[in-house]
Amino acid sequence: MAGLFDPLAIRDLKFANRVFVSPMCQYSSQDGYATDWHLVHLGSRAVGGAGLIFAEATAVLPEGRISPHDLGIWDDGHIEMLSRIVRFVHEQGSVAGMQLAHAGRKASTRRPWETPGTVPENEGGWKKVVAPSALQFADNYPMPQALTLDGIQEVVSAFAAAARRACQAEFRVVEIHAAHGYLIHEFLSPLSNKREDDYGGSFENRTRLCREIVAAVRSAWPKELPLFVRISSTDWIDGGWDIEQSIKLAGQLKQVGVDLIDCSSGGNVAHAKIPVGPGYQTAFAQKIRREAKIMTGAVGMITSPVQAEHVIRTGQADAVIIAREFLRDPYWPLRAARELEQPIAWPVQYLRAAPKGAQPRVPVDLKSFESCFEEQHGVPERRGVRKQSEVRGEEPEKSSSKRPTPNVQHPIEEVEKGAAR
Repeated sequence: MAGLFDPLAIRDLKFANRVFVSPMCQYSSQDGYATDWHLVHLGSRAVGGAGLIFAEATAVLPEGRISPHDLGIWDDGHIEMLSRIVRFVHEQGSVAGMQLAHAGRKASTRRPWETPGTVPENEGGWKKVVAPSALQFADNYPMPQALTLDGIQEVVSAFAAAARRACQAEFRVVEIHAAHGYLIHEFLSPLSNKREDDYGGSFENRTRLCREIVAAVRSAWPKELPLFVRISSTDWIDGGWDIEQSIKLAGQLKQVGVDLIDCSSGGNVAHAKIPVGPGYQTAFAQKIRREAKIMTGAVGMITSPVQAEHVIRTGQADAVIIAREFLRDPYWPLRAARELEQPIAWPVQYLRAAPKGAQPRVPVDLKSFESCFEEQHGVPERRGVRKQSEVRGEEPEKSSSKRPTPNVQHPIEEVEKGAAR
């Protein structure tokens, strides 16, 4: 059985270990742009040695932000700074991932350290808050508009376009956020979805938006690279979304190209009573892994190295996805490896403080993916962006791939133009 610091291969990508940094909102962007805070926040976790580092929930549309200060990927202008962050993460031997998100009825709200409530337009909020049905999450949240069919297609197209931009920014994993009471989860749960059309009612209808978004993202994302989906395994309320529906959905998502289910829970019902405690969601990861026969990530109150190692060794999950413990200790993997007496590579700059025999960190090798972007999306090489081979001081390789002609119509472009119409 694999251990916490054994590598994990998914498609053509290999993670150095099974310690993943969960997406954690920083609420530190302006108009969706990443800042130096994101570089330091994500970069320090890369120096700390995590196998995969997710940027926070990143909005695919401006109205899909939780707050006016959320990270965004709805505009090509967002790519440049994100690329800088991704390059640094990869230079440390970690893989950079992006979580694609739409907040649904929980949009246009204040940051956690501010007075809770809706942000008015004169303070940067917006009126276009959408959901499957016109039902508020809570009294101090916006009253959402029920999405029209055209609105649903706009959302699907936005997720696909966001995946293309993540590809341009050189992320190597994308995760679709279908949990925590945000838009996709709102469609999944009968507690928030009261529609009477093809997107409401039965299990197949309530899961339709999720499956359409996954299909659109999978077609826009390189086939060599992994696709994750985060779900809330249960609403923790009778009559809501539950673990049995999660298992059924996970099996369907596997068939359309999802590689790993990130197993969280809750977030869709304000009054739900959640039995929070150490590892309280790992049983969901284990059950989905066993019954849907798909890789899973365990998340939620995983704090100690021994606990994390136990989750992996006992086959409860393929990776542990850690959140708040990484806010307390960016170098958690280095400490955990020492406590578990397992080897882990260190940054060469820190080797003099490393355990005896520690090896220097090796950058993530991206050469095999340098041509797939142009072939699949017609994305030209961006001037001023160094390839990983150049970062390592190697001679750049000549690509044998045939460049698409400028007037080639790519599927993702057709999706975007269809949304514009």
